[in-house]
Amino acid sequence: MNTFDSVDDILDFAMKSEQEAVDFYVGLAAKMKNEEIREVFLEFAREEVGHKARLQKIKDEKIFDMEAGQVRDLKIADYVVVSGDTNDMEYRDALVLAMKREKAAFKLYMALAQRSRQPELKKTFEALALEESKHKLRFELEYDEVVMREN
Repeated sequence: MNTFDSVDDILDFAMKSEQEAVDFYVGLAAKMKNEEIREVFLEFAREEVGHKARLQKIKDEKIFDMEAGQVRDLKIADYVVVSGDTNDMEYRDALVLAMKREKAAFKLYMALAQRSRQPELKKTFEALALEESKHKLRFELEYDEVVMREN
C-alpha cells in the first residue's frame, strides 16, 4: 500500500480509487446487452461518483462528520470465481466481478481507516467502507436471487 504524507494524499488516493470504480461500472454497463442490467451498473457508477464527490468535499471543506456502522455479509464473494472473457461477460460473472471489486474497496477503506491517525478521518473511511460493503451486499443479494435460484 502507498505511504501518505498528508490527509490530502490519502483523500486523493481514495478519490482515484472511486474514479476507477466509476470507470469499471460504466465499462461493465457498456458490455451488457440487457438494458435493465446496463442500468443497474450505471446506477452503481453514479453512486461511486457520489463517493468521490463526498471525498472531494471532505478535502475542500475539512469536514469529517460521517457515521460508521455495520452491515451483514453473505460472504458469497469469498466463494465464487469469474471465468471466461470479460468482453462478452454473462450477468452472473459481472455480478461476481462487481462483488469482488466492492470487497476490495471495503478492504481499502478499512486499511485507510486503520492507518489514519485522525479520529475524524478514521470515522470517514469507516463510513465509506460501510458504503462499499452495502454495495457488495446488494450484488450478493442479486446473485442469490438471480443466479442461485436458477441452479
